[in-house]
Amino acid sequence: MLAALLPATQALSAGLDCALAATATETAICADQALRRLDSRLSSVYGKLSRAQAARRDALRQAQLSWLAGRDRCGASASCIQQQYQARLEVTRAQLRDAVAYQPDHVDRQALEDLRQAVEAMRKSDAEFPLEKVLRGLAIDTGMTHFSNGHEATESDGNAHFPRTRPAGVTGDEWRALLASNIDGGGENGSANYALVDLDGDGRRDLVINSYTGGTGLFSYTSALRRDGGKFIGAYRGGVDDLGQDPADDPEDAAGTSYLFSTSGRGANQAGYWIRLRGRVYAAYQVGYYGVDNLYLLRPLTVIGKVPKLALHYRYRLAVPKIQSDEEKGTKTTLAPALHAALTQALALVSKEQSNDVGSQEKPLCPFPSPDSVDADELGTYYGYGTGHYTYEIVGDMPVWLGRQCHIGRLVDWFGAYSGKGKLYAQLWVRKPGGSEEPSTQTYTVKGVRSAIGVKTSIAKVEGDNGA
Repeated sequence: MLAALLPATQALSAGLDCALAATATETAICADQALRRLDSRLSSVYGKLSRAQAARRDALRQAQLSWLAGRDRCGASASCIQQQYQARLEVTRAQLRDAVAYQPDHVDRQALEDLRQAVEAMRKSDAEFPLEKVLRGLAIDTGMTHFSNGHEATESDGNAHFPRTRPAGVTGDEWRALLASNIDGGGENGSANYALVDLDGDGRRDLVINSYTGGTGLFSYTSALRRDGGKFIGAYRGGVDDLGQDPADDPEDAAGTSYLFSTSGRGANQAGYWIRLRGRVYAAYQVGYYGVDNLYLLRPLTVIGKVPKLALHYRYRLAVPKIQSDEEKGTKTTLAPALHAALTQALALVSKEQSNDVGSQEKPLCPFPSPDSVDADELGTYYGYGTGHYTYEIVGDMPVWLGRQCHIGRLVDWFGAYSGKGKLYAQLWVRKPGGSEEPSTQTYTVKGVRSAIGVKTSIAKVEGDNGA
């Protein structure tokens, strides 16, 4: 038994020794350079995790041995082996990230309390925009230099590229460090912008990269690199980094550093601000939903784990305007009094403080016409409006009575997106239940005026980073 365990045991932290390959799986790994790189990377991450969590070393070893047994069931199948390694790397990296993540200290907690007090004080004079006003007051407005990728006349690929000449505001020393670091954070079509700012208070400016990668979520990724000697490097990375990620594997991993936060331009209500509290620079990452703005204070040059979090809660005063404007068609329609009254009555049934998605759906929102008049395929249309989509948020479904006819209504918004005075971006969708064909929908604009009703603070993991 001990002899059988030797090949597996030696692969835990030192990587597979091909001179000792004894199984079909090990032989296949040794014959495939890509699989050998995966084995080496996993061994490196496992070794770091084992050192970071010495008290759990036995449990980690047993888990890794169990995984090795599963891996060897792949036989000589390279695709199976690759899937096993990739899945195990994802799990082990996550464990390592949690193990080495920065832990908020007393200064971070004081900064969070300062932020809470400022927001509480501001909401007494402006309950609609207290967080925005406080963040503007804390924003770093000096000592930053911005520049972006651009197009050169000599380039014909159509993509933007890192500047070929030193941008205004960048010192000669910083420019040499940028060139030595081979910086290019270009995402889709090379779209990227940069900022030089001292993030750690050492008197030398560090680098912030924002890369637009597009995709279905129209994502942008923001990362931070520390000035180290004559180069800019990732906060905890360099080549194959401490989490076992090869930058070449991830085009969004600009300059070998994982992103600090992401923002989605399709549906999600997210933003990032650079602020200063208690003498420290934070990336204030805002993730909004109907009824709440979550703000996370991120130390930019650290491994992100649990962070200081402020949650600002709102209550809305919702209304359906009597005059409905169609911006696409450029038309205006005045709602009939009975219709306006019905929509207003339906709107009163949804929460004014939090989204409830589609609800329990235990009871139909609209009554069935008669027990035998509804086909089985149509039953679901009486319980709710239907499935949602990641580009909007479902506040709630409700019945809408237009005369004696019950319709199904749904209030949607765009994750609490809000601007101007009394401008919650929301719509009320109304359709008839039943029918075998796709039901027609009537869309009505809903106005919502918000008021901040409370602030809560905690130390928590960042949620909503994927824009969903």
